[in-house]
Amino acid sequence: MPEDLCLHNKISVMNFRLFALVGIFFFLVIAEPTLSAQFEQEPMDDRPNYVVIGAFRIYKNAIRFTAHAHKDLKMNAKFEMNPYRKLYYVYVLSTEDQTLAISEAKRLREESEFTDTWVYFGTLGDKPVDGEEGEPGGQDINPVTAQAIQDVKKTDVASEGGNNLGASAGPDSQLPDQSGSATDDKMKSLDDAAGKNFFFKVFRTTDNAVVEGDVDAIDTEKTRKIGTYKANIPVKLPNSKLSQVSFVCEVFGYRKVQRDINYSDPDADGLTKDENGAHVVPFELVRLQKGDIAVMYNVYFFKDAAIMRPESRYEVTSLVDMLKENLKYKIRLHGHTNGGATGKIISMGKGSENFFSLNDTKDGYGSAKQLSEQRAEVIRKYLISNWIDPSRIEIKAWGGKRPLHDKHSARAQENVRVEVEILED
Repeated sequence: MPEDLCLHNKISVMNFRLFALVGIFFFLVIAEPTLSAQFEQEPMDDRPNYVVIGAFRIYKNAIRFTAHAHKDLKMNAKFEMNPYRKLYYVYVLSTEDQTLAISEAKRLREESEFTDTWVYFGTLGDKPVDGEEGEPGGQDINPVTAQAIQDVKKTDVASEGGNNLGASAGPDSQLPDQSGSATDDKMKSLDDAAGKNFFFKVFRTTDNAVVEGDVDAIDTEKTRKIGTYKANIPVKLPNSKLSQVSFVCEVFGYRKVQRDINYSDPDADGLTKDENGAHVVPFELVRLQKGDIAVMYNVYFFKDAAIMRPESRYEVTSLVDMLKENLKYKIRLHGHTNGGATGKIISMGKGSENFFSLNDTKDGYGSAKQLSEQRAEVIRKYLISNWIDPSRIEIKAWGGKRPLHDKHSARAQENVRVEVEILED
């Protein structure tokens, strides 16, 4: 190659490198302030948006309301403490997309019984995160007006009708407090309302012991649910043009019982009346028997975790009671997930007994089958910690192999479950 041509090529390469360096310098010196300024003007905020359907002062009320939304309405309901409001917020969606949250809140207002659903933008948990205790660390938003809500009304009023969990719990509700004349007036208005009085007597057949639970009322002709009513207290059903009604009682640990009643003439079905004139509908509950499988509808898990949420305590404790009541019981716990993907698995730390808390945990990685196994195992450990013989408990992990619904459907959360199979009784 001629010497002058080599020199020309070397100069071209040097010029290219010089222009490249100038370009990089320009990006770092000139462009960087522009990008920095943009981020300063629009700070990132990764706090979630919660679609809230209820707010409660009382822990047990939050549990019952969550169970109602989950079991009866097939909603993925959970609850957490809002440390600034000092209220338990029951929510059905948590997302970083505020537009999605507001859209879902509007839909629930229009299509569900939760007509006061709202959006909470902030962090829920036991302790304040964004400010000092008592200061607003988040914001409640009315999805219709897009305006901030200053005062969230509490929903801890017991009623005789409906689901006995309190009415819609939104911030615009004008519900009375549990004490004082406002509540007395509400109870009086309920008593004066037209309707039929019932007393759902739910008891165990072996010893006639009263069993706590709820009863669903179904309009048989229209196959629609009228409401859910508390057992063992007087309740009033609405006075409507009903003909046949089915009362269904399903308490965990017992076989489901259904009573079909002529609503227009309950006496014709042999119902008696109590001293207050209420029609007494008896439900004689029989414990689960060999071959029965019961879904633990009210046992929930933290996301990607083999750790139960606090609202699960009541149902797993009911399982403890069932096993202690009949020492011949042997069971198998079936674990299921939604889908079969692998991913992070959060589990209890070594030696930990925090069955209902994310304190003292460890992170791992595994398949959906492993997650379902660990979730069944954490229930087994809870039973053992309550003096249940380990030899009475087996585990079967299915992962996502036996879904109840398509993993992308609106009811996909129901695929995440633990079932109890009775092996011996």
